Amino acid sequence: MIKEKEHDIRHQDAVCVNESTLTHKWYHNLKYLAAGIIFGIIFVKAEVISWFRIQEMFRLQSFHMYGIIGSAVLVGMISVGLIKKFKIKTIYGEPITLTPKKFNKGQIYGGLIFGFGWAITGACPGPLFAQIGTGAFAVSVTLLSAVAGTWVYGYFRDKLPH
Repeated sequence: MIKEKEHDIRHQDAVCVNESTLTHKWYHNLKYLAAGIIFGIIFVKAEVISWFRIQEMFRLQSFHMYGIIGSAVLVGMISVGLIKKFKIKTIYGEPITLTPKKFNKGQIYGGLIFGFGWAITGACPGPLFAQIGTGAFAVSVTLLSAVAGTWVYGYFRDKLPH
């Protein structure tokens, strides 16, 4: 009984708390395509997808990437604070729920694996598509590896300690 209850609790995070029940026509997804293209252009112009910039960051030779990541964290903190303070809703009027997350040591291990992969490949998941879009097709190996790693985690998730 305890094992079953633990299993149910662990799987509560499998469904997004803010998952929308609204249905839209297919062309409503074009806004996400446009946002992705704009995001990719910003990544290219800010040199976030540059393997050399990423290597500079991990070798502590340049502040460039730390400045970008730091400003993104700051914008995220301000945004979350504003969402909480003013109870901001989605553009469709649905409430945004921010649930607290419990810390566990697996987050440290996952972060280290993620960081090592980022340092070795010169790419994190966000810029992968922008890198491929600029013609760096060798990054396709990194993309396939990320997909394979995600699949392996999903396959073994129930057997892993959380």
